[in-house]
Order: sequence, then C-alpha cells, then structure tokens
Amino acid sequence: MRDDTIEAFGFPAIGRKKLTAAFDGGRITSDGGVLLLASAERRLGIAQRLAGLIADPRNPLFITHSVADILRARMLAIACGYEDADDLDHLRSDPGFKLACGRLPDTGRDLCSQPTVSRWENAPDLREVVRLTYAMVDLYCASYRRPPGAVTLDIDDTVDVVHGHQQLSLFNAHYDERCFLPIHVYDTATARPVAILLRPGKTPSGQEVRGHVRRLVRRIRSHWPATRLTLRGDGHYARPEVMAWCEANAVDFIFGLAGNAVLSRLVEATADDVRVRRAEAAAPVLRRYAETRYGAKSWSCERRVAARIEASTQGLDIRFVVTNLASGSAEWLYDTLYCARGQAENLIKLHKSQLASDRTSCRSALANQVRLVLHTAAYWLMLTVRDAIPKPQALATAEFTTLRMRLLKIAARITETATRVRIAFAAACPEAALFRGIALGFQPTGP
Repeated sequence: MRDDTIEAFGFPAIGRKKLTAAFDGGRITSDGGVLLLASAERRLGIAQRLAGLIADPRNPLFITHSVADILRARMLAIACGYEDADDLDHLRSDPGFKLACGRLPDTGRDLCSQPTVSRWENAPDLREVVRLTYAMVDLYCASYRRPPGAVTLDIDDTVDVVHGHQQLSLFNAHYDERCFLPIHVYDTATARPVAILLRPGKTPSGQEVRGHVRRLVRRIRSHWPATRLTLRGDGHYARPEVMAWCEANAVDFIFGLAGNAVLSRLVEATADDVRVRRAEAAAPVLRRYAETRYGAKSWSCERRVAARIEASTQGLDIRFVVTNLASGSAEWLYDTLYCARGQAENLIKLHKSQLASDRTSCRSALANQVRLVLHTAAYWLMLTVRDAIPKPQALATAEFTTLRMRLLKIAARITETATRVRIAFAAACPEAALFRGIALGFQPTGP
C-alpha cells in the first residue's frame, strides 16, 4: 500500500460550504467489476491454461508471482481498460485487483509490477508461442458444450500501425504506413474469437494462407472431427492454393472475387436486362443476381461464381463471390451468406479499439504474438461476462466499452478483518441488480 502524503485540492463551494478533496479514501477501488471478470476467468481457466504452456526456470523457493498470477493480472487489467503494462505499477496495490487475483487486500502481497510482466511477455520461445496460439483455438472449441453440426469461420487481416523497426514490420503502400497485418479468425455467429496471428505488413500469399488454414482446420478437427466447416473471407483469400486445399479436405468456402472482363462477359445478359428494367421503371436502383461457372488460368478447375448486379443512376456495379457450395441461390449466397462477413469486421474493430489489441509495441515478434494472445484472452473475459447477461437486458448486446462503463467501473470500499473481507459497492449503482445476478450466476453449483 502506498504511504505517500496526498496533497488536498478543492472544488467551487456549494451552499456556502467549502469543498475539499484528496486521494486518501483508503482501500477503495474504482474497478469493483473486476471481480466479475475474475469469476469469468475462473470459469474459463485461461490463465492456468496459458501458464502451463510456458516453461518457468525459476527456483520455486523464491517465486513471489507465479506465471498464472502474472498473466491473470495482465488480462484483467487489459479488460478493465489498462492496456499498458505500466499501469500495473499502480494497480498492483489496488484492493479490487488483488482480490480478483486471489490475494487479500491488506495482508496479501501486492501484485506483479510492469518489469515482471514485460519479462514474461518476452520469455516464451517459438514453440511456446505456437502452443499459446493453439490454446486460443482449444479455448474456442471448449466453449461449446458439444461439437456443433456446422460452423462458419470468418478470416480477415487488419492493419496494425507500428512506430519503430519492430520485427515483421513492413511498409505497406496501400495504408502508407509501416505496419503489421495480423490475421483474425472469428466465429461470427457467436462473436467468439478463434485465432489471432501476427504477420508481416503485406498481403498474404496463397501459400501462406493455405498454411494458416491447414493448421487451423487440423486443430479444430482434432476436437470436432465431424463438424462441417465453412470458411468465409474477402478477395485476399480467394487464392487457387486455398480453394484447392479446401476442396481436397472437405472444407466449404465462399470468398469475394475480383471482377474482370471474362466474368463481366459471362453475366452480360443479366446485367443488360437489369439496366433496361431500371431505365424503364425509372427506379433509382435495381438489383438482380446471376450465377455462372468460371475457371481462371491459375485455377485447376471451373468453380461456381455468384454475381450481385446493381444498376443505379450512378451506373452499373457488379460484385462476385466464388464458392464450392452446391446448394443455395445466387441471392442467398451473396446477400445472406457472404455479406454476413461484415460482422467480422465489427468484431475486429471491437478487438482493436476497445481492447487495444494493436498495442504491439515490443521489439520481438514473439513478444507481440504473446500480447495478441493476452488481449484475445481479455476479449474472452468480456465476452463471457456479456454472455452471462439475460437476453432481454439491453446490455446483453452492448459493446465492451459500454460493459466496462456500466459493470466494471464501479466504486467499492474493501475492508479486511480477521475473519472476512467486506466489499461495499456504490449504493447508487444503476446496474446493481444486474451485477448481483451475474455474480450469483458465476458461482459454482453444489450442495
């Protein structure tokens, strides 16, 4: 506990009474909701799962902070909005965080500091980092009580601007920045992250994407051998190597496809009909769908291509998707199946802007991948809390920043006595009933 002398300050008087203030309220936390995150972490067991994959060469007799405790403190801090490890220099004595990490608020040891966190972010070697990344896939599979019949996985990359000469950073002319382009994979239907992979700041090649997809599918099928997998992505992933591998390994796919003169000629009859009908009806916009068979020179065979054709006062706009699915109309393939991938972009924004997963400022690429794993673990904690909210509640579909403001940033006075620890939350908390219900729901069932 910090014993520094706190200088008082003041506010304008109210009702002729002087207002004075100081940060001397004692054992009060401004993040009382971190205890909800701690309950979610205990249910998932993320910290212990990840810690078991990292070798600890320290002498057990001199260990103050276990690897699990270090990772747990870092994940909880990220979820509460403290994305920098520096913040733990202050949070390490916060009574709420100490309780969340299984330590008593007064008599328990303080949590780890920033140098300790940074050392362990840089400690794992390549094999351990690979195991940590696979652990996120295992966590996703374990989030289902039983293997699903089918899942659709969205794959996309996103820009992660760097400031320095970190390993794997490259200049990307499209973004006009030095950056990484990490790949994100989500189960969009449930908003669950599947895999996050740091990679150089260039568009992935077909061979690279095939390698990532092969390893991901192999890991998922080790848990779910009978689950039907559908891979969905934009035109970056419509590479012949990827499509050929999916077809050879019973993986369904639907990818965006860049248009060209041959594709335009194949759907010209439908496109001309749409133009004429729109002009005759004087409609501002008219949309129709078509499908054809198309085989590029680099492809090993012809594949099914669906086209969305839209005529408007601005002209004709045609978008294509390629798939190995035999069923479904062209309209369903494009509007219902393919366009649903837009939600994956929202999840990436959620991951980056609300959990700061782009805070990859370490020199080492391995350390930055460890950071991605920890930020993804924080995503799981927030998602678990949100999933525990009853569906009629407005917060059941809230973004993470809203959850943080309404459920995590709650003041609490924590008092430790000889026999118990008393947590007194703010009496005026608007979400008191919901908070209590979630906390009770996380309690283990038993006699």
